[in-house]
Amino acid sequence: MLEITSIKNGLVIDHIMAGMGIKIFNYLNLDKVNSQVALIMNVESKKACKKDIIKIENIMDIDYTILSLLSPHLTINEVKNGEIVRKINPELPERVVDVIKCNNGNCITTEEKYVSHTFNLINEDKGTYKCDFCDHIMKLSDL
Repeated sequence: MLEITSIKNGLVIDHIMAGMGIKIFNYLNLDKVNSQVALIMNVESKKACKKDIIKIENIMDIDYTILSLLSPHLTINEVKNGEIVRKINPELPERVVDVIKCNNGNCITTEEKYVSHTFNLINEDKGTYKCDFCDHIMKLSDL
């Protein structure tokens, strides 16, 4: 049986959409931290069939809203002395700059490197964003 012990001080990123844990792991560059990190994939879940979990034995400075772009229903638990001291349910950011890249081949951002990739949230329920430059609509599921 697989056993991943609890952490004493750090972060637990839970309820990650199955398969998205590796994207969050890579986005946070967790392969380069000196702390102990556990990426657990395809764990059984009561809310969803499967989920991923990341445990980091250290408090890190993370933009939690950006993580919600990768998995909108994730939760973040801050742990101190083995106890959860804060539970965070990040909301989708209203505006995103240089995180999402426009996939419209005709958009100015695909050719001009000095132009920031800027998107505005237009529908939180559907997780859709609109490019500031070409009005192209992107869903989080397209990332």
